[in-house]
Amino acid sequence: MSLWVLDTDHVSLLLERHPQVSRRVVEVGAEVAISIVTVQELFNGWVVRINRAREVEDVVRLYGKLSRTVALSGRVRVLDFDEKAGKMFQRLLIESPTLSKQRLQKDMRIAAIALVNGAVVVTRNYRDFSQVPGLKIEDWSRQDG
Repeated sequence: MSLWVLDTDHVSLLLERHPQVSRRVVEVGAEVAISIVTVQELFNGWVVRINRAREVEDVVRLYGKLSRTVALSGRVRVLDFDEKAGKMFQRLLIESPTLSKQRLQKDMRIAAIALVNGAVVVTRNYRDFSQVPGLKIEDWSRQDG
């Protein structure tokens, strides 16, 4: 059995009930996890959008989405960015300097978490994650995924 770590984009697809992603999550069940980095990205995103909303209807809708995100994070395993992941992250940046770009930092933290947990990252972002040596990636959003 594999451990599957959904990246932030795939969690967003799951929250929007994307059919292929939802089906695969049900199929693998308890072997699905998210990273604490994804929790941070999702919460930060909803907070920014809620704070910018001007119409009450938008605030209601956005709080509903935040509520669904909170509920999901309570139902799935959340993998920490712990000391092992921190060391792996540092190693990735030293061994592959191209991965140290600012825009890649959160993805590289997710990759480090996946590597130390022997997990597959589920993502549509092949461009960035495929640069990580030894990282297994898969896209569940496609019909054949």
